[in-house]
Amino acid sequence: MNPIIKTDEALGFIPLPDNSGKPITVVGTDAIRNGFDSTCIQQAINSRMAPGVTDVILNPDGHAGYGAPVGCVMVSPTHIYPGPVGVDIKCSMSLLQLDIPEDAIADKKVRRALINAIVERTPTGAGRGQRSVKKSRRVDQVLGIQAVTEGASAAVCEALGIPPEWAERCEDSTHRGHDGTYDALRTRLDRILAEGRIRNFGEKVHQLGSYGGGNHFGECEITRISDRPSMIQAADTFGLKDGHVSFLSHCGSRGLGNLLAQGQFRDLEKKFRDWSTPFPAGDKQLVYAPLGTPEANAYIDDMSLGANFATVNHLLINALVLEAFQEILPGATGKLVYFISHNIAREEIVDGKKAWVHRKGATRAIPGGHFALAGTPFAETGHPILLPGNPRDGSVVMVASGGAERTAWSVNHGAGRQMGRKHAARTLNQAAVDSDFDASDILTNCRQYPIDEAPDAYKDFPEVLRSVEAAGLATTVAKLQARFVIKDSAEADD
Repeated sequence: MNPIIKTDEALGFIPLPDNSGKPITVVGTDAIRNGFDSTCIQQAINSRMAPGVTDVILNPDGHAGYGAPVGCVMVSPTHIYPGPVGVDIKCSMSLLQLDIPEDAIADKKVRRALINAIVERTPTGAGRGQRSVKKSRRVDQVLGIQAVTEGASAAVCEALGIPPEWAERCEDSTHRGHDGTYDALRTRLDRILAEGRIRNFGEKVHQLGSYGGGNHFGECEITRISDRPSMIQAADTFGLKDGHVSFLSHCGSRGLGNLLAQGQFRDLEKKFRDWSTPFPAGDKQLVYAPLGTPEANAYIDDMSLGANFATVNHLLINALVLEAFQEILPGATGKLVYFISHNIAREEIVDGKKAWVHRKGATRAIPGGHFALAGTPFAETGHPILLPGNPRDGSVVMVASGGAERTAWSVNHGAGRQMGRKHAARTLNQAAVDSDFDASDILTNCRQYPIDEAPDAYKDFPEVLRSVEAAGLATTVAKLQARFVIKDSAEADD
């Protein structure tokens, strides 16, 4: 029996056992609500019942994850939870808008040349870094330490050839330690390296400027701006250009973030066992630390180190992609539209009070006029929301509406999986997947597109978008039509 109680076309809730607190908010139309499996729903309930948690939102892309569902928001004013951030700290989206008209890449030979130029600079694969490509930007350990402790500072951007103004187009261009300082991060990193918690740090920083494997990708798009007058204004503020080439990227903190996260899970699991503290719902992936404790401080510092890596990784990828376009199409220029995370915990104001908002496969969504955007380029319009769908059905740029207050100023992070990787490999037909790409005139760098990443392994993206708009959370500013994809078939980092 589906426990979700419908309240509107695209909104509902899951009551807690014995109606013991604020229910879980659910976003999704009937088709989406009926698609949540029992594990996903139980994880949402477990997360909401965990100590210190005041709110849980299940988004239309929700599916079973690591402790908490992927596609959820979890709010706590008193505790920090690694599970609702996950092992790919600050997995994120970024969008580069180029001044190249779509006709310039109509020829498949041009697109193939662009693919080759990009993969010569931005490697794919779970273990690969800049040493594995011809036209890399080498990062030594000294610069790597600076990147993970400062994020996209002016000095780091200059050293890596990243336009420094791109930092203004980031949700967070830099993360500080638990006490609001960079010194806390430097001290924490010194300790991590001295204790040998990350023995191959030099190799991990060589992964700056790389995509990794699994669901991470780079995708060349054509931008199609909505004809709604208010959305045209937002598109102009965002820097979007109708009928022109753009480039969408999805990746995170790579091997470094994974090691930091796994180390934190081990530390907190040991603490729980040493203290004989029960795991929430018996799930060790829902370990936590009360804010202000040494354990919480250590997690926040490690998360911030991983988040800084992810930020610099994305900006460097975009700089390398722009360089590749300029090699094939001389004179091309490009600007970063936005960089936004969907695996992070941030301290924000929720219902008038400070709380840690954990977004696991969820995206911040703040509209124009909100105090959090004061002093940014998006103060009047709201910031860009980058939602990947799939190459066949496209992706979108959205902007938040006032209704997002109901979901802790959050929306989904994309389509969300409807098939596990093994299920997709057993169920889907490789020839049909590749034929689908041919019919849509979408090129890839893969000999065969990874079948576990095929469009049909994911939820119906138009229905997911309909859920977001019908719930009054956000509106589509532009659609992105894929022209080629950079991807790897290696195991996912997420």
